Amino acid sequence: MPDDHVADTLLTEEAALTPAFGEELRVVPLVEVDALVAQGQPLLSLRGAPDVRLVAPMAARVAAIELNPGRRLIQMLLFRENGGGRHQFATEGAGNDAAALRALMQDAGLWRLCRSRPFGHMPGLAETPTAIFVMAADSRPAAPDPKTALAGREEALARGLAALNLLAEDAVFLCETKGKTLDLADTGTVRRITCGKLHPQGLAGIQIHHHAPAEVEARVWDIHAEDVADLGDLLATGLLSETRLVTVTGSAMREPRLLRCQPGADLRGLCHGYVRPGPYQVLAGSVLDGRPAHWLGPRDRQASVVTRGSGRRRGHWFSAALTRASRPLPIIPTAALSQSFGGDIPAAALMRALSAGDQEAAARLGALSLLEEDLALVDYVTSSEPSLAAQLRGLLNAIEQEEAPA
Repeated sequence: MPDDHVADTLLTEEAALTPAFGEELRVVPLVEVDALVAQGQPLLSLRGAPDVRLVAPMAARVAAIELNPGRRLIQMLLFRENGGGRHQFATEGAGNDAAALRALMQDAGLWRLCRSRPFGHMPGLAETPTAIFVMAADSRPAAPDPKTALAGREEALARGLAALNLLAEDAVFLCETKGKTLDLADTGTVRRITCGKLHPQGLAGIQIHHHAPAEVEARVWDIHAEDVADLGDLLATGLLSETRLVTVTGSAMREPRLLRCQPGADLRGLCHGYVRPGPYQVLAGSVLDGRPAHWLGPRDRQASVVTRGSGRRRGHWFSAALTRASRPLPIIPTAALSQSFGGDIPAAALMRALSAGDQEAAARLGALSLLEEDLALVDYVTSSEPSLAAQLRGLLNAIEQEEAPA
């Protein structure tokens, strides 16, 4: 692991605005190719929700806007260029009025950093959460310590938490790692929760399931504490933070790195000069739940650089054919399996419900509070095929379709 207290600042020469993994964004460009833009300037609006904007992660020149049919965003590519300055937002009234706060978060690109459960989408424009979980904990392997990310920003965090109270009617939970609580003088009505250090106890889904389970008619949001501190700074200054804390680790790295970089950074730029000789692959996310990517995603705070083929089982084609043809092996309840569910979810029962597609049982057992990242360790422990994460997504999609208005 990199030193928890020494972070270099590195702004990559290229960055991009992209959809999150599994997200579909139909967008309307607000600027043209070759435009010089300021850091924080709105560059794209959502076609179905024009008030929700995607903003520039750095002062840059727009190099390309790539769209699929239907104006589905592939990427907006930016080349860093000095002279663009920083975009300033009007913040009058946003600190004490819920409607003004919503408008500011949507215009400044922070609305998209909130995630609504069940289903894991960006919240609806008028959606009112029953609770908001602010994650100052992250138990993923090699994740950056949120306490380090928030060092010196306690006032901004407190200001952001107070603002979120306007949206959740005083039902805000601040989740902190045991032994690494933040030095906050006064959090008002915010409830502080201490998470265990073992993965996945530091994930939002596990804490939501335990303290305020999500339901179709009772949406629960989660957001990273560093993003809430950014909201606090935005309310005070009208400016968006220029960087976030990330780690770059993995088997192909000569040494791990702790960096402050811009959102949407070029992952290859973050690991350049630190990779061992030989073929490698760059993942956005941890080694458990990461996926191949070129750019740091909207919610990503890790990059994993791994040797190609690492983690894959090697075997003869005939052995693989026999494996696929055989009946699936039973999953035996063990302490490791229970721990991989966070220790608070009936592991075997939920796995049976997901495998059978039993929506009612899965919802009763807590599936509506979970997303794919919450089951990444389960898939690692069980090597189940198809993965439990994929089965969970299929079940959530089916429930969402059934609940959609005709």
